[in-house]
Amino acid sequence: MTVVVGDVRAETRTRIEQAALDLFARKGFEQVTTDEIADAAGISRRTFFRYFATKADAVWGDFGSHVDRLDRLLSTARTDQPVLASICAAYVEVNDYAAADLPMLRQRMALILGEPALQAHSQVRYADVDRVVAEHVARRAGQAPDALLPRLVATTTRAAATTAFEVWLADGTTSLGDDLHAAFDQLAAGFPTLRTR
Repeated sequence: MTVVVGDVRAETRTRIEQAALDLFARKGFEQVTTDEIADAAGISRRTFFRYFATKADAVWGDFGSHVDRLDRLLSTARTDQPVLASICAAYVEVNDYAAADLPMLRQRMALILGEPALQAHSQVRYADVDRVVAEHVARRAGQAPDALLPRLVATTTRAAATTAFEVWLADGTTSLGDDLHAAFDQLAAGFPTLRTR
């Protein structure tokens, strides 16, 4: 049997992430050390740092590949599709997780959204998402990515997606995809139910 290096790396990364998430859930993010994570994952401290620069990075996992995928989806979106629809479709596709991955995603998102010590780290990650969305809007609108409209769309769509994640976590019965669609539908229509109140 041939062992594929990429598979081993992916398995090790997942093992580290799961060990970190379990420890953070049990003991609290601030109370857990990287040495404890390494021990729980059955690896050395040095191996931990080959995969993650900080314990906060272990919470986010391979977020860079999610941002890259979002960027690719937006870069290849149909030009006849409305801008908000293309962003929603990309968000939904990037966040289409297999059922087996949902428990780990719930652990991860509960920490990201609820742990004060991760908030500064989260802003750096959100900036990466905002950049690729703003670039998409800028291409479609013929504006610079740092102009008002691209930046506004980037931050509001991220807020909509974050709110959908919060509802999905709190509810426990809805699907993440449905919550994302509902949030983007409200945003795209300008909160239509509020117009009659």
